[in-house]
Amino acid sequence: MRHAIGLDVGGTCVRAGVVDEQGLVLDTARVGTPSDEDALDDAITGVIEELRNQHDEVVAVGLAVAGFVAKDRRTVMFAPHLAWRSAPVADTIAKRVGLPVTLEHDANAATVGEHRFGAARGARVAALIAIGTGIGAGLLLDGRIYRGAHGVAPELGHLTVVPGGRACPCGKYGCWERYCSGTALSATAVELLARHPGQSTVLARELSRDPGSITGLRVAGAARDGDPIALRAMAELAKWLGKGLALVADVFDPEIVVIAGGVSGSAPLFLDEAREHYANILTGARHRPLARIRTAHLGDDAAIVGAAALALETAVGVRSW
Repeated sequence: MRHAIGLDVGGTCVRAGVVDEQGLVLDTARVGTPSDEDALDDAITGVIEELRNQHDEVVAVGLAVAGFVAKDRRTVMFAPHLAWRSAPVADTIAKRVGLPVTLEHDANAATVGEHRFGAARGARVAALIAIGTGIGAGLLLDGRIYRGAHGVAPELGHLTVVPGGRACPCGKYGCWERYCSGTALSATAVELLARHPGQSTVLARELSRDPGSITGLRVAGAARDGDPIALRAMAELAKWLGKGLALVADVFDPEIVVIAGGVSGSAPLFLDEAREHYANILTGARHRPLARIRTAHLGDDAAIVGAAALALETAVGVRSW
């Protein structure tokens, strides 16, 4: 059985895994993400060689990158948290390791992973919404990843849902991810605490001691413990998730939506409520089928598995779905 190495190249670390034709992760490695382009190429090469030396069956490499990937999937045009700018990443790494290399946007790779081996298996039209620091998204139309005319679609996290709303690092205001993400959860909690200064909660005490402690992860933890401000912040996230999914469904009419990313680990706190908002807002909801909304089955490995699957398909024609 042939294997591929899939890599999820993020702003903090490079995570890699040896993946077989059935989507099973057999071995893993990771390294911190350098800020310099040459050092980043070195780090990626090193982690590939580390795994390749232990697995003779590796025949290809797939890179999943958080950034704009050219339509030919050879070049990273721009990556906000990585050093590459118009960099021929696939060819550079292929030359270094002597293996064919496939390049893909990380959310697209995760969508492929979930389609072939996870929650969206068998779907013809599906959307993946990766909720973390922001929102990453992937679309599957007629069984194929949709990349747009120039390879950068879909930036669903930057749909404007509140005109003139919260500032977004993309330069716009009121983007969906500013109201539905780990960052948004933190911002909402801080706003609610300012609006209700007399309400004694765990989060209020923590904010008074250390304003930087109110992270999305901490808000989710407080919500599990019943903190009223945290629960209200989680309800806001559920509302905006439902509204955003209704917009996506109005345009693409997916049969399934997969919720992935770090915030999906707290899905029991918001997903049922988000489904209700979605069903109430969707155009013609009472007269059309509703998309199934599920959490990702592959978890943090979705992009690694998807990148490896694409690499095997491109290099040797292996299709496992």
